Amino acid sequence: MDLKTDIKDVVDDQLNCILKHVKEDEELAYVLDPVFGIKRNRVNAELVKTLIRTRKNPDLTRKIISFILLGQNKEGSWNEIHPRYSQPSALATAIIAGSLLMARKLVPNFENVDLARDYVLSQEFEGKFMKSKGYTADHLNVDATCASFLADYGVRFSDDTAIETALRTAEHICSNQFSDGSFPYTTNKGNYPFNLNIPCIHYQGVTLYYLSHIHEVLREEKLEEALIKGSKWLADVQEADGKFKWSKSGLMFAYYLSGAYGFALASLSYSSRWNKQYMENVTKSLEMIKKNSSGLMLRWEMDGWDNFLQSFPLTFKTAFSWDYSPSEKFFRLSYGFYRQIARRRFSQNVSDNVFKMVSKVSNRKVSTVEPFNNYPDVFMTSEVLDCLSSSQEYVVNL
Repeated sequence: MDLKTDIKDVVDDQLNCILKHVKEDEELAYVLDPVFGIKRNRVNAELVKTLIRTRKNPDLTRKIISFILLGQNKEGSWNEIHPRYSQPSALATAIIAGSLLMARKLVPNFENVDLARDYVLSQEFEGKFMKSKGYTADHLNVDATCASFLADYGVRFSDDTAIETALRTAEHICSNQFSDGSFPYTTNKGNYPFNLNIPCIHYQGVTLYYLSHIHEVLREEKLEEALIKGSKWLADVQEADGKFKWSKSGLMFAYYLSGAYGFALASLSYSSRWNKQYMENVTKSLEMIKKNSSGLMLRWEMDGWDNFLQSFPLTFKTAFSWDYSPSEKFFRLSYGFYRQIARRRFSQNVSDNVFKMVSKVSNRKVSTVEPFNNYPDVFMTSEVLDCLSSSQEYVVNL
C-alpha cells in the first residue's frame, strides 16, 4: 500500500469516529466534545477543512458552517473555547476564518470573513499577534497561524495590507529562530510568570505548518531557509522507531502531545521538496498516529509501564536543561513525572484533582486541564485530521 493511500485510510477512519460526536438538526451541526461537553469553535473549523478537502458530506459541512457563523462576535472575532475559559482570540479567529475561505462556496455572507480579517489585523503590532485577552506573550505559532490566514485572504482579495502584514510577521518569526533551527514558544514574558523562550517539538511542527502555507501562498524566498533549518531540527529529534526525543522539548504542558506527529507529518511532507528523505519521517509519524489512536486520537503519546523507569532520566533532563530557578525546575520535574504516569493510564473520563493539588502545593496557577489519565480527545483528532488531509498533495513514495 502506498503512503498516500495509507494516509487516506487513517483520515477516513478518524473522520468517521469524530462524526459520531456530531449533533445535527435541520439547519445546524456541531461537534460535542464527549469528555468536556463543550462545543469548540476550532474543532468545528478544522472538521470543515477536512470535509472540504475530502469532498465529503457537503450538506453537513454547510450546517457546521452555519453553526460557526452564529458564534462570531460583533467585532469579528471568535472565542477560543476551552474547558476553563471562553474568550475572543486572534488565533481561533484566524483558524476559523481560514476554514471559511476554503469553504467560500458554502458561506452565505462573506462579510463575516471580512470582519475576521479586520479583527486579526487589529491584534497585530510589528509582526506580533495577541493570542487572546488571557495570553499576552508573543507566541510564534500564533503569529504564523494569523499570518497564514492573512496571506490567504490577501492573495484571494488583492489586499495589500493583509499581504504586507503576513510578510512582516513571517520576517519576525524567522528573526527569532534559534541557530539550531528550532523556534521558541514565546519571545517575551507577557503575562506568564516567566519567559517560555524554549523549543517545543509540538509547536515546532505547528509553526512550520503555518509558515509552509505562507510560503506556498506568497512564494517568499526568505522563508525557505527558515523552513529548511526548522524541518531539519524536527526531523533530527525523531528516533528510528518514530518516537520523538521529548527531552529536547522544553514546554511542559505540551510534553508528549500526540498531535505533534500530525504537525510533523504535514510540515515535513511540505519540506520534502528540499529533502526527499523527510518522507521517512512522514512515514514514521503516520505510524505513531496509528499507534496513538483509538478511533479518536489519544491526548498524549501512550506508553507501557514496562519502560516507566527508563523515563526518569529523560524527565530529569527535560526539567533541568533550561535556565530556570531551582523552585521552577522542581515544578517542571513534578510536571514531567505527572505526565509520564498520566499518559500510561487510560480512561474515557478525566479528573485533574491530583494536578490541582500539586499546583497548589507548588504555588502555581495553571490554566490548562491536566488529567491524571490519557483519554480520547476530539481536539487532538481535529488537529491531526487537518494536518493529514492537507498533506496528501505533497506526499511521494521513496
